[in-house]
Amino acid sequence: MDAFFLQQLINGLTLGAVYGLIAIGYTMVYGIIGMINFAHGEVYMISAYLCAIGLALLASFGIHSFPLLIFGTLIFTVAVTAVYGWAIERIAYRPLRNSTRLAPLISAIGMSLILQNYVQLSQGPNQQGIPTLLTGVLRFHVDDGVVQITLTKVFILVAAVVGMGVLTWIIQFTRLGRICRATQQDRRMASILGINTNRVISLVFVIGASMAGLAGVLVTMNYGTFDFYAGFIIGIKAFTAAVLGGIGSLPGAMLGGLLLGVAEAQFAGLVNSDYKDVFSFSLLVVILIFRPQGLLGRPVVAKV
Repeated sequence: MDAFFLQQLINGLTLGAVYGLIAIGYTMVYGIIGMINFAHGEVYMISAYLCAIGLALLASFGIHSFPLLIFGTLIFTVAVTAVYGWAIERIAYRPLRNSTRLAPLISAIGMSLILQNYVQLSQGPNQQGIPTLLTGVLRFHVDDGVVQITLTKVFILVAAVVGMGVLTWIIQFTRLGRICRATQQDRRMASILGINTNRVISLVFVIGASMAGLAGVLVTMNYGTFDFYAGFIIGIKAFTAAVLGGIGSLPGAMLGGLLLGVAEAQFAGLVNSDYKDVFSFSLLVVILIFRPQGLLGRPVVAKV
């Protein structure tokens, strides 16, 4: 296998894992209430700032061990972003749940702008960053080339796989997961059977925000820099990944994220990085032409 191709494959899998984590939030919310949370990208952006704040707080208490730093920062970031997810559902979605489908969409876009400006005013408009926490590179000789992967990328892949695996296990094999699936299939019948659907919907927003928080910590560790506008582009890419895999499908969000990340990395390396976004959306259009429901989505059957 060509060393350059393998290097771009590793880069793409790392990027795709992040896309998949954020796409989970989009697909879970859509699966439950049939609406898109366009403020989800801003939750990811806020998690990048929370990551820096958490690291600074732990360092101020004299904690400098990487396992303790990253574990404490993950708990802090995921917990706070979960609160943001809960607040977005209560403020932007619940009051408009029985209104027209356009109203929650406009409300979510408004919430996205509010969060952007809130962070810009509170943290400043300048780009910020954190130092490299995990140094070291693994190198492999392939044919006449060298493939390298940083320990940070190894950590990102492992953390993303563990996060997706734990969430999949919760949804598939626990009582909480059965309640979420029942609410997704028929919200009214689930309510009749005694399930508190309002609580389930809030919980889904919390889970989605937690996954975005995990992604924010991982990306911040990898790139080191972020700003108040960081959530827009990656939010659109993650939404693309969710649609590509099949909006409403949890495995589809994961598959769509990985596929989009690998395709984007290969195109950037082999063709031109300036047009990687054009290629990503073109890939989405082509796949949706032949499979409108996405790769793992269920076909939509018109009711007669």
